[in-house]
Amino acid sequence: MTLFLRIRSYLIAGALAVVCTGPALAQQNAVDSVLAAEEFLQPTSDIAEIVTAPQHLNVTLGNPSPDGRYFMRTVGRGLATMASFAKPFHRLGGMQIDWQANRSRQLTTRSAIGIEIIDAESGSTTTVQVPAGAGVSEPQWSPDGTMIAFLVHQDMETHIYSADPENGRSRQATRSPVLATLYTSFEWLPNSRSILTVLMPENRGPHPGQPAVPTTPKVRITTPETNSIRTYPDLLEDPYEMAMLEYYATGQLTVLDVPRRNERRIGEPAMIQNIDASPDGSYAQVTSMQKPFSYIVPTRQFGNNVEVWSLEDGSVLALLSEQELRDGAPDDTTDTTDDTDPEKRNIVWRPDGLGLSFLQLEPREPGDTADQADEEEEEEGPSRGGSRRPDRVFQWLPPFDSESMTVVYENNRRLSGVRYSEDAQTLFLAEQTGDNVHEYAVLLSDPDEKHTIYRGERGRGFGRGISRFPSLLTKDLANGATVVRVSSDGNHVFLSGTELHDNPVEDGPQSYIDQIEILTEEKTRVYESDNNGVYERVLAVLNDDATSLVVSREGPTDVPDSYLRNVTTGDLRQITNNIDYAPSITNAQRRRIEVTRVDDFKIAVNVTLPQDWRPGEKLPGMLWFYPREYTDQDSYDETRETYNKNQFPRVSTRSMEILTQAGYAVIQPDAPIIGESGRMNDNYVHDLR
Repeated sequence: MTLFLRIRSYLIAGALAVVCTGPALAQQNAVDSVLAAEEFLQPTSDIAEIVTAPQHLNVTLGNPSPDGRYFMRTVGRGLATMASFAKPFHRLGGMQIDWQANRSRQLTTRSAIGIEIIDAESGSTTTVQVPAGAGVSEPQWSPDGTMIAFLVHQDMETHIYSADPENGRSRQATRSPVLATLYTSFEWLPNSRSILTVLMPENRGPHPGQPAVPTTPKVRITTPETNSIRTYPDLLEDPYEMAMLEYYATGQLTVLDVPRRNERRIGEPAMIQNIDASPDGSYAQVTSMQKPFSYIVPTRQFGNNVEVWSLEDGSVLALLSEQELRDGAPDDTTDTTDDTDPEKRNIVWRPDGLGLSFLQLEPREPGDTADQADEEEEEEGPSRGGSRRPDRVFQWLPPFDSESMTVVYENNRRLSGVRYSEDAQTLFLAEQTGDNVHEYAVLLSDPDEKHTIYRGERGRGFGRGISRFPSLLTKDLANGATVVRVSSDGNHVFLSGTELHDNPVEDGPQSYIDQIEILTEEKTRVYESDNNGVYERVLAVLNDDATSLVVSREGPTDVPDSYLRNVTTGDLRQITNNIDYAPSITNAQRRRIEVTRVDDFKIAVNVTLPQDWRPGEKLPGMLWFYPREYTDQDSYDETRETYNKNQFPRVSTRSMEILTQAGYAVIQPDAPIIGESGRMNDNYVHDLR
C-alpha cells in the first residue's frame, strides 16, 4: 500500500517572522512550494516503511471460547485504503452513514479483514473463511462454543455469517441485509442456534428525496436560559436531513435461526440503538431513539426509550426508562426525579433467568425534607438533618407489571450497584460516597450480614491495563449473563487490580489478583507480576479458581506477547511470537523530565531522541502536546503515578516519535489546564501559554 501525507502548516498563539538570505532563502522557498502544492506527498522511504509496517498482524489473545480451549481474534487491515474513505456517505446528527450499504461509515473504513481461531494449548491457528474483499466485525462465540458468528461488510450490504471454529468453514446466515447504522452488533440467544439482530425493514421504499427548492426557512429557536453548549460537527440542518436520519436509522428487530437461515421479524420497525436478550431467550430490552430530533446536539443526546419486548409476538410489556432530548439547557443537568416516586435504576436481567433486577429508593413521604443521607460518609447510624430512606433490590417477573415486583434485599443507604453470583443467591453490592467505595457480599440466606470485599478509594482508570480501583473478576455465562466469578468451592471471589508505587520512574506497576474468602473476609494474594523490566497484565482468566491465566508481557524494548500462566506451578508458556516492526523507534533514547512552569505548577515532559544521538549534538525539535483538564496539582499528579516505565513504545501512524527517524528531538510536555470543575476553560489561554 502506498502511503501519502497531506502537509499543513499551523500558526499557534502568535506570529512568526523569518528573514532568509542566500541558501536559507532558497531552502525556505522550497518549503513554501511544497506547502502550496495541491497534491499528496510521500514521506521518505524509511518513515514510510515504519508507518506501513504490518503491525496489525501482531496477536493479542482474547475472546476465549466458553470452554477456554480456543481464542478468537480479528485480523486488522492495516492502513485504510483511500477508496474506502472516498466512498460517498451522509453526515447526519454527528453520525457518518455509508448509505449505499446501510451501515456506519466506520464499518466500511475500519473493519477487520479476517478472523483466526487460536488453540490455547498448541498455539495453532485456523483461518475462518471470509468473502474476498469484505470486511468483518463483531465475531462472537455461540453460548455452547460450537459456532461463531460475525458481520461481513461488502460494498453494498452487510450480512451475518456463521462458521465452524474447528475447520473455519463459513456460510451466510441472513437472507435480508443487516441494518448497522445505530446498532452495529447482534446477540446470540441461549439456545446457541438463534441470533437477535436488526435487519432492513420490509417494504422500506426509497430514501426521502431532497427538494430542488427549499420548502422551509432555516429556523433555530433560542431559550431565555444560558446554554453553555459545545460545538458539534455534522449536526442536522433541515427537515430533509431529519427525514434521512429516520430513514437510515429505522430497522426491524429479528430472530434469526442460523442453521435454517429463517428470519422471524419481531414487532414494528423502530430506530433501535441497543438490544439485550433475557437469559431464557423469551424477552429483550430494546433501546430505541425517539423524536423530536434536534438541530443543536448530536444523536447521542436525542431522547430514547428502553422497553421490554416479547420475542414471541413483539408486544411491548414494560417501559423501563424514558430519556428526553438533552439539548444542553440547565434542566438537562438537574435531577428532576420525583422523589416521592423515584425511578428504577441499574435494570439488568437476573442471571438465573428469573426476570429483571433493579434498584429503587423507598419513596419519600410528601413534604419530607431533602434526603441528606445519600451524601454522608458514615457507613451506619442515623443521618444528620433528615431521615435515611432505604434502598432496595427488586426482582421483576413477567409480565413485568406493577403486581410482579418483589423486594429481594433492603439496605439502609443508597446503593451504587448490584451484581450476582451464578445462582443469584449471593448479591455483590456497592455503596459510594464521593471517591469512597464499599463493596460487599450479602448471602440471601443471611441477608442481615455484610461481608466486605473491598473498602477504599475509587480512582479513575489510566492507560493500558492500569486502574486505581480493584475490580471483582467476572465471567460470562452461556445464557449471556455476566456474573461475579466464584471459586469452585463456592467460598471465594477474586479482586484484580494494579499496584502502583511511590516513584513510578523507578518502579513499574504490578498486576495482581487477590482471593477473598466471603464469610471471613480473609484476603490472600494468589498472583502478582514482577516489575523488573517487564510489564505483565492479565488478558483472560480461564477457570473459576483463577489458577490458569492468559497474560501479556512486554518491556521497554520487548514487543508484547501472550503467555499461558499457571498460577499454582508458576509455569509460563509463550503462545504468540510478535514482531517489532520499528526497532529504530523502539530503541530511541527517552527521557522523562519534571519541569516547573512560571506559575509554580509542576509538569512532566517526555523527550524522545534518535537512537544514535550523542550528548552535545544539537537537533531540530518538534513540540507536540494536547491540553487536558484538572482541578489542581494533586489531581494532575494522580495521573503521573500511573506512568509505566516498562511499557513497550507502540508506534502508530500518528506517533510523533517517528520524527526521530528524520533526526528530530520530539518533546511532548503535559499541558494541564487548571480550574474548578466546569470552569477549567476560563484559564485555558493562560495555562496553555
